[in-house]
Amino acid sequence: WKLATPDSYRSVANQFGVGKSTVGVAVMQVANAIVELLLSKVVTLGNVQVIIDGFAAMGFPNCGGAIDGTHIPILGPDHQGSQYINRKGYFSMVLQALVDRKGRFTNINVGWPGKVHDARVFRNSGLFRRLQEGIYFPDHKITVGDVEMPIVILGDPAYLLMP
Repeated sequence: WKLATPDSYRSVANQFGVGKSTVGVAVMQVANAIVELLLSKVVTLGNVQVIIDGFAAMGFPNCGGAIDGTHIPILGPDHQGSQYINRKGYFSMVLQALVDRKGRFTNINVGWPGKVHDARVFRNSGLFRRLQEGIYFPDHKITVGDVEMPIVILGDPAYLLMP
């Protein structure tokens, strides 16, 4: 209930006849279960060829996804709160997302404080490591003119041009 509504812990506790701390424990248990059991089934690369074909239809050949970071507003934490104030002046955590042409998540990284730049989040992500090791995408190259082009990811200037 808490994850699906904007209700406070107190409101949820009153509605279900339990204490606020019980609501907090239940929310953490559900969140952990979502991460452990569902995340890898819901946020997955899937069929790379379908993703590539979708971007190609939009005019971006051999594209495996689009990437960017966004700020998820949070309540200011008691510990190291200034690290969570983003450049727009509110408390947040950074969510980095790689999406297909329909905006469906194919990879996410969340949890960095709002003050952290997208480039740092990317460089410290599992996605970056797998891309560097050449194991995230299959070895699928096309020839454009006389240049071989591997699968690429579209991103803003925070995501450096890399092999």
